[in-house]
Amino acid sequence: MFRFENPEFLYLFIALPFLVALYVWLNIRKRNDVRKMGTLSLLKEMMPELSLKRSYLKFWLIFVALSVGIVMIARPQFGTKVETVQKKGIELVIAIDVSNSMLARDIAPNRLSRAKQLLTRIIDERKEDQVALIVFAGEAFVQMPMTSDTQSAKLFLNTIDPSLVPVQGTAIADAIDLGVNSFTSEKDVDKAIIVITDGEDHEGNAVEAAQSASEKGIMVNVVGIGSPEGTPIPREEYGNDFKTDNQGNVVVSKLNEQMCKDIAQAGKGLYVQADNSNNALRALQSALDKLQTKDTQSLSYSEYDEKFPFFAWILLALLIVEVLIYDKKNPLFKNIHLFK
Repeated sequence: MFRFENPEFLYLFIALPFLVALYVWLNIRKRNDVRKMGTLSLLKEMMPELSLKRSYLKFWLIFVALSVGIVMIARPQFGTKVETVQKKGIELVIAIDVSNSMLARDIAPNRLSRAKQLLTRIIDERKEDQVALIVFAGEAFVQMPMTSDTQSAKLFLNTIDPSLVPVQGTAIADAIDLGVNSFTSEKDVDKAIIVITDGEDHEGNAVEAAQSASEKGIMVNVVGIGSPEGTPIPREEYGNDFKTDNQGNVVVSKLNEQMCKDIAQAGKGLYVQADNSNNALRALQSALDKLQTKDTQSLSYSEYDEKFPFFAWILLALLIVEVLIYDKKNPLFKNIHLFK
């Protein structure tokens, strides 16, 4: 698989034909100026060491060097890169609510998008941790098992939407139970769960699940997403048609803050409400930083491997060759007749 990380720089190739045209025009002008001094054959005899071929070669070397430089700054990437990574962190399970109520827009752009933005920032801040992702609605599923590859975690996070869980509802208890089973058997590292939800628990036993997790030494934190006042639930993510009940009334989804607080309290964790500030992120970071960490070693996979150095060495070689070629014969290589 191949791509350019910064493809916008490839537009610089548009300038190269104009550079060639300018060089040709300058050469024609130079020849006309020389002809004013005498015939070309006579001037060549007067300056036997001067070589037009060298001048042409120097230009084309610079031309190729510019082409390679453009490709280089566009950052070509190819294949997969595998690295051994040493990290010192905790084990963290992130459970995100993907029920239809998460499409409500009482927080911009909607609850689910804001949750994904927040979790992306959390993952960026927790690069030393091992992370697992769980999605839940009426059922809970492991989206990504425990891994230290946080870049993959962000890729998985971007693919999350309500269609991942066909059974609607908000089974917070199932998500917590599944999260507990997603941790490794390591004893000397602390473990934590972050549940991000609007708190509409349709099962009713999330508090018991959080308490059970706490008894096993796992801290359960809850991020409330939405507003207590509530808002209608759109049928589609960007549509203006809203869900209705059996009587035709528009369904309003509200953040159940009390439920979220009860779950966090039972799990001996933290409850924060997500808003447009960084308060929730800072509070979570502070709570997680207090946990005991452990050194781990694992393989990290990145989808693309940088080929920047390869083109950089080609560019350097071309520039060195161009510098070594004089417009007239180089005394250091007087016995080499490449341009005769």
